[in-house]
Amino acid sequence: MKIVDLLSDVVPAIHKTDSGTNALNWMDVFKVSHLPVVDNGEYLGLVSEREIYDMRNPDDAISSQIVVMARPFVRDNQHIIEAMQPLAENNLSVLPVLDVEDKYLGVITLPDLSHKLAQMVSAGGRGAIMVLEMHVRDYSLSQISQIVEGNDTKIMGLFVHNHSNPDQIFVTIKFNRTDISPVIQTFERYNYKIVQVFASDHEIDTMLEDRYNSFMKFLSV
Repeated sequence: MKIVDLLSDVVPAIHKTDSGTNALNWMDVFKVSHLPVVDNGEYLGLVSEREIYDMRNPDDAISSQIVVMARPFVRDNQHIIEAMQPLAENNLSVLPVLDVEDKYLGVITLPDLSHKLAQMVSAGGRGAIMVLEMHVRDYSLSQISQIVEGNDTKIMGLFVHNHSNPDQIFVTIKFNRTDISPVIQTFERYNYKIVQVFASDHEIDTMLEDRYNSFMKFLSV
């Protein structure tokens, strides 16, 4: 799914001559803390609620007091997953969208993106979720897929995300079933580090509880 498919049809852009007070009113109406600033269709930057509160006179034009604005954006033809990083890194509520010629097209909002990503993650219905921790050099999608499919299970979604250690990564896997006991056993046999398993299947819950109890007994020795 492309970013252009998530363009908001309600959150407006403001003009550089609009006042800070007017911008705050729009932010309150649409429940956002950022708005794009444009001039004759040209995207100038993103103004935040905090910046407006810091204005000496919020009734003045935004451009008269906020000279330099952050200018985060994404292209309309990018995949929606590529919007996650700039939104998270800049703690944004909206993210402006430009075409290949830098024409301003609109914004995508954090709630809309979160909703769509949630739909993607839940694709395939009910199923367990596992989080693996590994060194970057050990990551092999083909081996992970082989382990999963070798246990008559399918991967419905897979996400690689950052670790506090730059040499390490977390790999989150969504499966098509809740009973992934054989998958867990195979990953452990290949010395994968499983840090979390989320599933409602009673067998998995019991297995994890047994391992926790065994670990606590080991600590008490």
